Amino acid sequence: MDKKLKIGVLGAGHLGKIHLRLLKESNHFDLVGFYDTQPQIAAKISREFGYRSFSDINQLLQAVDVVDIVTPTLTHFDLAKKALQNGLHVFLEKPITATVEEANELVSLAKSKGLLGMVGQVERFNQAFRAAHSYIKDPKFIEAHRLAEFNPRGTDVSVILDLMIHDIDAILSVVKSKVINVQANGVSVISQTPDIANARLQFENGCVANLTASRISLKTMRKSRFFQQDAYVSVDYFEKKVEIVRMQDAPKSTEDFAMILKNAEGVEKQIFFDNPEVLESNAILSELESFADAIRKNKEPVVSLQAGTSALEVAYQIINCF
Repeated sequence: MDKKLKIGVLGAGHLGKIHLRLLKESNHFDLVGFYDTQPQIAAKISREFGYRSFSDINQLLQAVDVVDIVTPTLTHFDLAKKALQNGLHVFLEKPITATVEEANELVSLAKSKGLLGMVGQVERFNQAFRAAHSYIKDPKFIEAHRLAEFNPRGTDVSVILDLMIHDIDAILSVVKSKVINVQANGVSVISQTPDIANARLQFENGCVANLTASRISLKTMRKSRFFQQDAYVSVDYFEKKVEIVRMQDAPKSTEDFAMILKNAEGVEKQIFFDNPEVLESNAILSELESFADAIRKNKEPVVSLQAGTSALEVAYQIINCF
């Protein structure tokens, strides 16, 4: 195996601790340590888990090849810019930055430095989405529901940047067309920004996507449905399940239990049901290790800084509707 990449984590909150644990287990990274702005929390984590805590962020940056930024969104830009200026590859949790202008600056800076950046849109590595991906071809209508119970974490941004951006990114990855129209509405119930929202995206190729996100639901749901010519693909990100319903022209002779539909013109279609195997994996570890692979091969990451910027641009088109 190639030499491990030295990595440091910025931010040791809830998600940061998960990243630290997974990076420690990774065969692709050598976890050098972490930096957190709260010394007491950093010392506690260092004591409990044995990770090296850096009191000076500059010392950590000088000791690594890659930084993993798992801090509040408002800090992403400054930290990523500092890391890139120090010649480091950057992994950024979603959303990429607080503003599109900041994201564009990071894209330009990384390009000028010959460095790679990746955005942590973890649902791209969800086992169910990966199992379904090859079946999703030129969808014409998409419905996405992402519902969560209230959690104070994440309320520094609207539900669009907190939750809906997962589905925006996933949809942009399969609809290879420009968004030409956005309609949306949102309601602030607990937070100062919308906690529940619905958006309708219209693409240049005719596809329409209807997205709903809520962080004040009584149940958890993360499900998308893709409708395309002669097929329907259902992806349950939460339950890790995939269902494919395909229709093909019915043969002249069919099995006794074949499901056949006949339309008004007399055309017969046979229905087929597929449940692709969903392989077990840790989505966060998968995305981090895919970034390591991109760095080693000097190829574009699965969720590049530009892809993260595109998702943020659409997110703000939605937010600006309110």
